[in-house]
Amino acid sequence: MTIDFEKSGGLVPAIIQDATTNNVLMLGYMNEEAYKRTVATGKVTFWSRSRKTLWTKGETSGNYLNLVSISVDCDNDTLLVKVHPEGPVCHKGTDTCWSEENNFNPLLFLSELQDFIEKRHEEMPEGSYTTSLFKDGLNRMAQKVGEEALEAVIEAVNGTDDRLVYEASDMFYHLIVLLTAKGLRIEDVARELLERHSPGWKKH
Repeated sequence: MTIDFEKSGGLVPAIIQDATTNNVLMLGYMNEEAYKRTVATGKVTFWSRSRKTLWTKGETSGNYLNLVSISVDCDNDTLLVKVHPEGPVCHKGTDTCWSEENNFNPLLFLSELQDFIEKRHEEMPEGSYTTSLFKDGLNRMAQKVGEEALEAVIEAVNGTDDRLVYEASDMFYHLIVLLTAKGLRIEDVARELLERHSPGWKKH
């Protein structure tokens, strides 16, 4: 990875993003030494423009930014630093430097779940329930989606909210397995719903 530290006088902006929530947490600046220390220690280190010195985020507060990855933009002069933060990021005690809450959107997990299921599809480890579904074939996978959907309907009509969520989760899981077997993604379903949400959409 090539980083052009000289373009802006030895410093490059470093955008800090939570690797789990994808939320932007703060903006700092790194020189080459700060970058190297970040990589070496796994703790994000910046160059303080006011104090003219290196500082590791969290060295006094304990709110470290644990490094996950660093990538550079197309002009080689801006860094995207993905981290796992320990505690609030802003010195004012907020999750981000824009006073936003760094909450995880559980919907993002659907993509992670399909990534995991796709890995199962590629590796087909023995003893895995997901592997057994792929081995049983499309008809069995489609049948399971129907069975779980029916159980969700039963819980919606005669059960509890907790059981409805439980059975709906089973339905979503088996649907993602079926989509994976067909070479499709849960994002394809989301795109279809997004298209339907547009004012000009007409039913096929």
